[in-house]
Amino acid sequence: MSTSTDARVRGTTPAGLTLLTVSVVQFMVSLDLSVVNVGLPEIAAALRFDGAGVTWVIHAYALTFGGLLLAGGKAADRYGRRRVLLIGLTLFAAASLAGGFAQEASHLVAARAVQGVGAAAVAPAALALLTETFPSGAARRRAFGVWSATNAAGGALGILIGGLLTEYVSWRWVMFVNAPMALAALGLAWRAVAVRERPERHVSPDIPGALLATGGMTLVVFAIVNSDQGSWTSLPTILGVTLGLVLLVAFVIVEKTTTRDPLVRLGLLTTRSVAGANAYNLLLGAAMASAFYFVSLYLQQVLGHGPASAGAMFLPFTGGVIAGSFLAVRMGASVQPRTLLVIGGVGASLGFAWFGFIGADGSFLADVLGPSVLTGSSFGLCLGPLVSVATIGVRVAEVGVASGLLNSSRQIGAALGLAVFGTAASQRTGATLSRADLADGYALGLWLCAASFALAVLVAVVALPRHRDELPLH
Repeated sequence: MSTSTDARVRGTTPAGLTLLTVSVVQFMVSLDLSVVNVGLPEIAAALRFDGAGVTWVIHAYALTFGGLLLAGGKAADRYGRRRVLLIGLTLFAAASLAGGFAQEASHLVAARAVQGVGAAAVAPAALALLTETFPSGAARRRAFGVWSATNAAGGALGILIGGLLTEYVSWRWVMFVNAPMALAALGLAWRAVAVRERPERHVSPDIPGALLATGGMTLVVFAIVNSDQGSWTSLPTILGVTLGLVLLVAFVIVEKTTTRDPLVRLGLLTTRSVAGANAYNLLLGAAMASAFYFVSLYLQQVLGHGPASAGAMFLPFTGGVIAGSFLAVRMGASVQPRTLLVIGGVGASLGFAWFGFIGADGSFLADVLGPSVLTGSSFGLCLGPLVSVATIGVRVAEVGVASGLLNSSRQIGAALGLAVFGTAASQRTGATLSRADLADGYALGLWLCAASFALAVLVAVVALPRHRDELPLH
């Protein structure tokens, strides 16, 4: 791109407007991950889901989102971030409307899966735009602080919004609410994101790599999340995991030998900062998604709060996340990202351990408020530094892939966490489903969330570079 074109782009897309666009998009994507949680009992009753089948309202979104993020990131790098962003937002809006009008359980699950496809295009394209617009310095820390706050606030406020809509309007509005948000983001992206010239590419796209990576990740996650219908040693689970791993091994071989434009350059995956950040992110995703699920069910099924009241009780967590995100910005000038990830991870692990003492005779003030504030503020302290470590120094042509990889590790972690921790909690609960048994099962799940964050801290200590000057240019 010429110097004059660069100037024209900067003049027509101010950094602040790009930040606003990316923040709106990320808020929408994060909200959609949690907005249905509080409404699950009503959704199950209205559409006649069988047993644990209602969890597929969550799994279907996480599965396609996590499985396609690498392909979405590569598409953004190859075909233009603006184009991929607009296509993804259009698909997301259409799927949201279809889900709101669903008359059968299968219709809603299918709509959630298509939403995940749209989100897989939107999330890496938006994060790549942010990384490219704010390459370094204090402006980058502030931008990722804002992004972190909107990202986490979307997830937490989604529970409040979902509760209010479910209790006072209809569960269908947990789907409908996404459509106007997606359309607003579409209009903002159309105006805010400039059409950038793309260099000509004479190498064919890596379609085999895309198919192998997507198929492998999807099969592994599908087999694990579907284990709640059988067991870990059942033939479908074993076959699904095995076939998925075979496809992922084939993907690595293809990427190593291909003459095409690879989906992921293997050197990117072996870089210490990228590999460590994604391992940390996977464990973080497993803990946070599972905790939202357990705490929302504890508030409703054990303490007896309605959907709206339960959603409002997540506001202290949201406030903690926002405070932690902006504290990370202030500390970022003098404290290394690795140190912030260790401090935040330790705090979150302690917060989840505190949650693990919930009981049938508990209350919001005694059992939920304190750990919510500690966990939220610690979580907020992690987000910005984590994204910065995973993308700093990455080639401009690979920022979308790096962003897709980071989002993918989070979503796969969420799906795996819900499957593994949810299964453990269900086995602890047993078949009686008394309030005491439910509380015991949810407490075990939250202890597992604490263990997940403790492992993330270990990853940060062992795998992440200690200083910014150890973060390489890939």
